[in-house]
Amino acid sequence: MEANKTQVTQFVLTGLTDRPGLQVPLFLVFLAIYLITMVGNLGLILLIWKDPQLHTPMYFFLGGLAFADAWSSSSVTPKMLVILLSKNHIISLVECFTQFYVFASSASTECFLLVVMAYDRYVAICNPLLYPIVMSNRVCTHLISISYVIGFLHPIIHVGLLFRLTFCRSNIIHHFYCEILPLYTISCTDPSINSSVLFIFSALIQAFTFMTIIVSYTRVLFAILKKKSEKGRSKAFSTCSAHLLSVSLFYGTLFFMYVRPGSGPDQYQDKMYSLFYTIIIPLLNPFIYSLRNKEVLGALRKVIKK
Repeated sequence: MEANKTQVTQFVLTGLTDRPGLQVPLFLVFLAIYLITMVGNLGLILLIWKDPQLHTPMYFFLGGLAFADAWSSSSVTPKMLVILLSKNHIISLVECFTQFYVFASSASTECFLLVVMAYDRYVAICNPLLYPIVMSNRVCTHLISISYVIGFLHPIIHVGLLFRLTFCRSNIIHHFYCEILPLYTISCTDPSINSSVLFIFSALIQAFTFMTIIVSYTRVLFAILKKKSEKGRSKAFSTCSAHLLSVSLFYGTLFFMYVRPGSGPDQYQDKMYSLFYTIIIPLLNPFIYSLRNKEVLGALRKVIKK
């Protein structure tokens, strides 16, 4: 009986698939996605840093978001690629908890950065005369710093609570990374407290940030519709539509994962949602924000010419 209660110190990640024929093609696909994600996000940061015309609050915040996306993808994808090619699917308990913390901190940071970006657009469009004062360099630095500090602090609560759990029934995590929900299912200790705290914090953070974004963009929409200039209206719509698309993709999957009532998604759905917000969204964001943005495209052309 005591042997059965031995504390697990290593886990086994099942990965995306157990079909050998799919592992190499999936490795190549996700390696390409990861490389494009890193080039897209880090390239965007470099572009914003190098071009003086992009030294404005909107691009300052966009650079912060790009860094969070690169960080999010790097917390999950490299380990997933190793698992796809290797027969060794083992991850230590400390490595597992660290992986979850790094990913969760980037996701939390992104929630608050999206709020800051929505507030920036609200001030720029609804109070353009006050914009240089309200969104000064000092204010921008404080807003990004606060987003990252909250992002770092929030997951500490959940990781701390993970240490109260014991894992003795099984050490197999049916996932491609150390997601917190599969860890609850293999715990020998009742994870009810962990689940309740996760639900409460996820609901509060997501509801607060999402509603703040919606209120900001609702006021922006009314301000845009009042504009007499067709060119000004078109530019404002273009900028805000990119932001709203990113917000919809990000929050849609998070709501389904952590704030969904009932038993939540099954293993397959869980992997698909996780795949979307850990790998696909960081890939898409630089393109969502850049492809319809004339300033970014202009800066990119200058760099290519040089």
